[in-house]
Amino acid sequence: MLNVTLYMRDPCELCEQVKKDLKALENKFPHRLVEVNIDSEPALKEKYGNQIPVVEIGPYKLKAPITSQTLEMTLGAAGDRRGQLEQVDGEKFQQRVHNGETVSKSDRLYFWISRHYLAIINWIVFIYVGLPFLAPILMKIGAELPAKIIYTIYSPLCHQFAFRSFFLFGEQPYYPLKEAGMVGVKTLEQVTGFQNLADPFNISRISARQFIGNAALGYKVAFCERDVAIYAAIVLFGLIYSVTKRRLPSLHWSLWFLLGIVPIGIDGFWQLFSQFNWSWLISYMPYYESTPFMRVLTGGLFGFMTAWFAFPALEESMKDTREILIKKFAVSNISLRAG
Repeated sequence: MLNVTLYMRDPCELCEQVKKDLKALENKFPHRLVEVNIDSEPALKEKYGNQIPVVEIGPYKLKAPITSQTLEMTLGAAGDRRGQLEQVDGEKFQQRVHNGETVSKSDRLYFWISRHYLAIINWIVFIYVGLPFLAPILMKIGAELPAKIIYTIYSPLCHQFAFRSFFLFGEQPYYPLKEAGMVGVKTLEQVTGFQNLADPFNISRISARQFIGNAALGYKVAFCERDVAIYAAIVLFGLIYSVTKRRLPSLHWSLWFLLGIVPIGIDGFWQLFSQFNWSWLISYMPYYESTPFMRVLTGGLFGFMTAWFAFPALEESMKDTREILIKKFAVSNISLRAG
């Protein structure tokens, strides 16, 4: 038997007329009517709000105005197509039909995720970027063991160089290298005695990575400045996207590349390659050490623009998932009542 899905709302005179026309055609084209109220799901309301009634019969979709003749032709075409599929695929086709009418626990889980994915992502990223700030707080109150566990967990995920990280509870929020050229700011070399940190091959960099801080200088956040900015910006956009009810369109890929990729690429790669001190490159790319401001700026732009590019695209996918499952739930409910 064919499933006919009617996307409708109450009240709707045109929807009632379509239902009457379908009822009149039931003997000639046996079918099961599945009514989906678009007001039950914001995504459906947004998609079909100005088009109802919308009728879906197999692979065919009809939009208003829908006549009895159009319904009859479409039911006939869908019936013929179903008959051909039954002949070609047989049991496999029947199994697909059965799966499409049976709601599993996985379906309910997917539907829940499709509705709450944004909150899930926001919380995961918030915790991910928040735990590195918990480490210096724990050090401050004397809970060294859990603090060092956090530092250890994040060590494979970030370089954790003290000269590129924020510090809490100290006289400065950061201690950059002297090569960063920040006037009026104590450098890490000055406050720790570490030498030659600008050399990427110097063993003292290991000490700068392992240095957590102390009561006078404060304690290091377990994430570098750029990573903090990236993930904090993702959370920020996630909150904005949630407040705007996920209606912002996806950022065009060219703007994502120009505003998100290019700044962090220039700042990060210039810093990386210029510090290898290759003679053939020095004239084109003189030594450069980024500043906390530039790391936060470029990292924040990358995180925010990437989230703006990705979240709306993910929402479109989730909308499709919700529509498919809502229709499946409606079909399943009718099958249960009929049984």
